[in-house]
Amino acid sequence: MTRSRHFVGRWRGSVNRLALMLSALGLVSLPALAQSSDEEELAMSYGDKSFVSIATGSRVAVARAPAVATVITAEDIAAIGATDLDEILETVPGLHVSRETQVYAPVYGIRGINIGFNPQVLMLINNVPITTLYTGNRGAGWGGMPVENIARVEVIRGPGSALYGADAFSGVINIITKSAGEINGTRVGARVGSFNTKDGWILHGGQWGPVDVAAYLRAGSTDGARSTIRADAQTAWDALNGTNASLAPGRVYNDRDFLDGMLDLSLDKWRAHFTYRERKLGSGTGIASALDPTGYSYSQNVSAELSYEHKTVAPNWGVSAQASVMHYKEFSDAVLFPAGAQLNPGGPPFADGMIGNPDKWEQHGRLSASATYTGFEDHRIRIGLGWEKEEVYRTKEAKNFNPDYTPIGTGSFGDVIDVTNTVPFMEPQGRYKRYIYAQDEWSLAADWTLTAGIRHDRYSDFGSTTNPRLALVWDAAYNVTGKLMYGTAFRAPSMSELYAINNPVVRGNPNLSPERIRTIEAALTWQPMSRLQLGVNVFRYEMSDIIRLVNFAYENADHQNGRGMEFEAEWEVSKTLRLSGNYAYQRSIDESTDEDAGNAPHHHVYARADWRFTPGWSLHSQVNWLSKRMRVAGDPRDDLAGYETMDLTLKTDLGTRAWSFTMSVRNLFDKDVREPTPFESVGGRVLLPNDFPMPGRSVYAQASYKF
Repeated sequence: MTRSRHFVGRWRGSVNRLALMLSALGLVSLPALAQSSDEEELAMSYGDKSFVSIATGSRVAVARAPAVATVITAEDIAAIGATDLDEILETVPGLHVSRETQVYAPVYGIRGINIGFNPQVLMLINNVPITTLYTGNRGAGWGGMPVENIARVEVIRGPGSALYGADAFSGVINIITKSAGEINGTRVGARVGSFNTKDGWILHGGQWGPVDVAAYLRAGSTDGARSTIRADAQTAWDALNGTNASLAPGRVYNDRDFLDGMLDLSLDKWRAHFTYRERKLGSGTGIASALDPTGYSYSQNVSAELSYEHKTVAPNWGVSAQASVMHYKEFSDAVLFPAGAQLNPGGPPFADGMIGNPDKWEQHGRLSASATYTGFEDHRIRIGLGWEKEEVYRTKEAKNFNPDYTPIGTGSFGDVIDVTNTVPFMEPQGRYKRYIYAQDEWSLAADWTLTAGIRHDRYSDFGSTTNPRLALVWDAAYNVTGKLMYGTAFRAPSMSELYAINNPVVRGNPNLSPERIRTIEAALTWQPMSRLQLGVNVFRYEMSDIIRLVNFAYENADHQNGRGMEFEAEWEVSKTLRLSGNYAYQRSIDESTDEDAGNAPHHHVYARADWRFTPGWSLHSQVNWLSKRMRVAGDPRDDLAGYETMDLTLKTDLGTRAWSFTMSVRNLFDKDVREPTPFESVGGRVLLPNDFPMPGRSVYAQASYKF
C-alpha cells in the first residue's frame, strides 16, 4: 500500500500541471478550420491514420482512444521503403528494435523494457495472437514479416491486459492485412537488393460469386549482411581451457529463406482467414553465441481463423465471435560449439563440435465471443469471454554430449543419439486458460469520456490474475484532447521457464508467478492549425516478479521501474511536402541494484520528410538517431555508442499507373550500427563482447505491375 501511494503521489504534481495546461489551451480562441480540397488530396496520398481499433476493440479516433496509440498505414510503409515489419516498427515513438542471440531474432523494446527473449510484447495478426508457447514470444523461427500485404499496423504503448490478457505487457502490436477491396485486382512484384536479396510476390483481390477474396503469396531469400564477429563464446572457452577452436573472427550467418501465403474469404458477416509461414534461418551468431556456419533453424506456422460479426443483431446489441487454431513447429540443426571445443576442464575435446538438435511442435486453439450494448444513455458496454488451449505436444532431441558437457564417444557427428525418451530438454506440456472481461465507455459529461475495463484470466498451471484499466479523456477544445490513464498487465511464464529439464545451465521452475506491471500515463494532443498536429505523453511504470535466471534456475527475482515521455509532430507544409517525427525519452531502473536497467536508449529521435516533387513521383527521407545504451549492472564493457542512420526512397505513387517502381538506400552513410548483446560471461569474459553488428549501406530496387 505504501508503494502504491508513493507511486501515485509522484504523479500528482504532473497531473495537476497537465490539467492547468489543458485549461489554458481550452481558453484559447482559434478560427474554425475548413477542410480544403488540398487536404483531401493529401489524405489520399498519405493515408488515413486517424483511427485505431485495438484500443477498445472497436474503431475510435486515435486522439480520443483510451491509450497511447500509433497507426502506420500502407502509404507510410511504401514511403519509407520498408521491406520488413521491423523497419516499420522502428518509426514508432518509444519503440526500438534490437536483437537477441537466438538467430538474430528481433526484440521490440517498448519504453526501455528489454528483457530476455522479449515475451513482454503481444503481437496480433488481424486481432489473433501469434505467441508461441515454448519461449512466450513469436518463436525463434519468427524471421520477420513481409510488408506487401500489410494494410496498417496499430501499436499501443503501455499495458493492454484488461482487453487482451497475457503478454500485452509493455505494448500490443496488431498487423492488419489487406482486404479484397484494398487490393482490388491483381498485382505482381519483385525486389532485388544487397546481400543477394531476392523477393517475389503476387496479391489478388476480387470476388468469387458473392465471396470477397484476398490472396497473397510471397517467396524470398537473402544471404544476409556479412558483418564480422571478432570474438564469440568459444573465444572465452579457449582462453579458459587453453584450446584454439573458435571460428572468430568470422561472419554473422544471417542467410534466410522465406515462404508466406494468405487466403482471406469474406461473406456478409463471416470471415475466414488462412495463413502459412515457413522460414529457414541461419544461425546468426550461433545458438550458444559461438559461430556456427552450418547451423540453421526451420519453422512452419499454419493458422486458420473463422469470425462472425453482427453489429445490429438486436436493438442496441452487437455481437462477435471468433475461433482460431495455430500449429507451429520449430526444428534446429546446430553445432553449439565448434570442433575442438572443450567445455569440461580436463575432459576430451569434441571431434566435430558439440551438437544439439532440439525440436518442438505446438498447437493452439482459441474460442472467444463478445457483445456490445448501447441501450444505456451515454454508455457503450462491451463484455466478452473466451477459452484457450495451448500445448507443446511433442518434443524431440538428438545430441552428442552428456549433461556435464562431456562428449558422447569422441563427440563426432556419428555420436549424435536420440535422447527424447531419456534426457530430453523438456517433456510435452500444455495449459488451459479461461477469461472474462467487461468494458464501459461512459460519456460522463460534455467533452468527458471515462473508459473503465477489467479482465480476469484463470490459468491451469499458475492460477488467476485480474487486470483493470481506467482512462479519462477530455476534449478540452475542438483541437485539444487530454488523457489520464492507469492500467495493469501481466506476462505469463513460458513453458521453458516452467518446465525446462536436463540442462545444466537452465532449469525450469513450475512455481513461477507471472510478471506484473502497472502504468500511469498522461497525454495531450493539439492541432494548433489545420496542417499541424502535435502530441506528447508522459508515463511511469513499475514492474514486479520479473523472471530471471538465479543460480541456473528461473525465479521471480527482480523489480524494475521506469519513467519517460514521448513527443510527436506532423506538419503538412504544402500540398507536396510533409514533415513528421518523434522524440522519446526513457529511464528504467533495476531496483535490485538501483542502477540503469540497461540495453535501451535513453533518447531516440526519428524524423521523416515526404516530398512529391512531380506528379506520380515522390522522394522520402528518414533519419533515425539513438543515444548510447548503458550496460546492465555488472557488465564490465563500456556503454554502447549511439548512432544515426539515414534512408532514402524514390518511388512512384501506387494507384496512379499499372507499373510502380521503388528504389531505396538504407543506412546511406554506411554507419557502424550495433545492438547490445546480453551480459553472459565465461571466466570473466563476455561471450559476445563486441555486440551485434547490423547491416551497413544497402540498396534495394522494386517493381510491381497491377492487372
